[in-house]
Amino acid sequence: MSYIEIIAKLKSLSNRHNLEGMARFGINPRFALGIPVAALRKLAKDIGKDHDLALRLWDSKIHEAMILASMVDDPKHVTAKQMDRWVESFDSWDLCDQCCGNLFDKTQFAYKKAVEWSGSGKEFVRRAGYTMMAELAVHDKGAGDELFIAFLPIIKEGATDERNFVKKAVNWSLRQIGKRNERLNRLAISTADEIKSMDSKSAKWIAKDALRELKAKKF
Repeated sequence: MSYIEIIAKLKSLSNRHNLEGMARFGINPRFALGIPVAALRKLAKDIGKDHDLALRLWDSKIHEAMILASMVDDPKHVTAKQMDRWVESFDSWDLCDQCCGNLFDKTQFAYKKAVEWSGSGKEFVRRAGYTMMAELAVHDKGAGDELFIAFLPIIKEGATDERNFVKKAVNWSLRQIGKRNERLNRLAISTADEIKSMDSKSAKWIAKDALRELKAKKF
């Protein structure tokens, strides 16, 4: 399927009603078509992996085409420069999370970028850093505990960020790390307790929500 055919297909799937819902859920509808993620996944399966096509789809600036790009790109061909360029284009939480979970966490630069981006002052770049931590905790089954233990001080550092999309990602990363195994669960609970004592509304919300799930986890 060619680039032109894919763009035409995406436009044929446009749904104005869904666009209204996207705006209500904090997704920037400016360049969006209102296509459900399930439909994009089906299309991505038909297309297969194609790095060059992914680059073209991303540069279209169409919201769903950019998400589709993250689904069809080949992580073996993704460069650190590409990741930095793409992350700077994030303008909504769903684009951020789809790229991190579909593609970025499968690259050789995943752990490095998680740390690097978590220190950014830009809301969606920083969210991407913590989203990467969460996605790696879920998807990288064979990774050693030490990789995730190294994330815990960074999670604590981000807990005072009051921006909604950042604090939710910080919370998400802490919960996912703590659900990997019993050892990480204990360490995540300890980190959550430290966060809970911080003088920050965001930190207290992160800790309270995470502790409820972490303490209920059975191994």
